[in-house]
Amino acid sequence: MKEKVEQALSKIRPMLQADGGDVQLVEVTADGIVKVKLTGACGSCPMSQMTLKNGIEKLLKKEIPEIKEVVAL
Repeated sequence: MKEKVEQALSKIRPMLQADGGDVQLVEVTADGIVKVKLTGACGSCPMSQMTLKNGIEKLLKKEIPEIKEVVAL
């Protein structure tokens, strides 16, 4: 499952990098929780929670239905 998540993140990563940020996969738990770390500009952006939920989480759930939630560490 971790490889699937990495592949899906690679689709959104260029958009984050264009704004000076990035996302790192930390962990995928057995119960479908994906833990990520927002880095660069994304780490301190006031809109990062919206990016996380409306961008990253939405894409991952669409690509991998087993994903229940995406959380930032």
